[in-house]
Amino acid sequence: MSSTSLVVSAQSMQFAGPLALRSGASLGSYTLAYETYGTLNADRSNAVLVCHALNASHHVAGVYEGQAKSEGWWDNMVGPGKPVDTNRFFVIGVNNLGSCFGSTGPMHTNPATGRIYGADFPVVTVEDWVDAQAVLLDALGIRTLAAVMGGSLGGMQALSWTLQYPDRVRHAVVVASAPNLTAENIAFNEVARRAIVSDPDFHGGHFYEHGVIPKRGLRIARMIGHITYLSDDVMNEKFGRILRSAVEGEAATLDYRYSTQEIEFQIESYLRYQGDKFSEYFDANTYLLITRALDYFDPARAHGGNLSAALAKATAKFLLVSFKTDWRFSPARSRELVKALLDNRRNVSYAEIDAPHGHDAFLLDDVRYMGVVRSYFERVALETEAEGSAAQ
Repeated sequence: MSSTSLVVSAQSMQFAGPLALRSGASLGSYTLAYETYGTLNADRSNAVLVCHALNASHHVAGVYEGQAKSEGWWDNMVGPGKPVDTNRFFVIGVNNLGSCFGSTGPMHTNPATGRIYGADFPVVTVEDWVDAQAVLLDALGIRTLAAVMGGSLGGMQALSWTLQYPDRVRHAVVVASAPNLTAENIAFNEVARRAIVSDPDFHGGHFYEHGVIPKRGLRIARMIGHITYLSDDVMNEKFGRILRSAVEGEAATLDYRYSTQEIEFQIESYLRYQGDKFSEYFDANTYLLITRALDYFDPARAHGGNLSAALAKATAKFLLVSFKTDWRFSPARSRELVKALLDNRRNVSYAEIDAPHGHDAFLLDDVRYMGVVRSYFERVALETEAEGSAAQ
């Protein structure tokens, strides 16, 4: 645990709805789980919304009292004296609808039927999540965000905020993200989804009623995803062609027999460990919903594929960060966003970090990356504080 980690507790808020969704469906009532860090200032101008990626949650930072290894997923980024300094900002993390970490999702009861939603939970999109976040901010009395921030899928939400609610966002920090998914990315998502729905324990998404979990499908989905999060260099450096027997101190030999169970290479052991762990805590229907939301996101679609036209609505100032070894959300995709914003003469800062960690770099402690974010939020803080003084 970091010595500067906050001790936090999760919160939730119930909404009577209805919340209209892009699919045409609506949620009559719903709950959003969230956490806050720091103190909201007198004029409510120092709020920063952090949007989460696929398998994360509202637990962005800090630790839960009495729980070991409970650090938030971006605890290195958010907290007292950290790049997003909670001594100066009021930071909010919200769990997306359809998730399995507290907000209303497939594991919850549908009030209209009295049955668990399961596969009947309505399709949700990035835009729906942003709408729900806006409802929560309204309830918290926050009209304008000093910044909205996210990495990967969270970055898509940050971008969407600037388009759906341009007058409510002063800065947007979009990290390791893209304006839409490539066909290759959609293909990876589809293979992972097929692994889940093909699991005999999936039962058409109503596995809860059968008292089972489609763990085999979830394991494979996580293994596929994890491969795409790491760079080739990192995998070679960490695992190479090392045999598990060599790691365990046994003679390093190949079995040369095809087996569905035996693990010979260390990378195989690592991927199975990640898959096993994931299958114990993540919901299969949530995985299907969230990867679909990733696939659907494309603000340029309504503008004939013209990203510059799509981003004309945005009035926020932007920081975009990419990582050279991230092949899932490559720097080229961030540069598309930079160009489209510059076409609209928006204020844009861009950093392309030569970090070796692939897509996972947005979660790690690269000193250049942290320095860029810290510097940018220093600018946001000074701007916010100056505006507050001028208003007095």
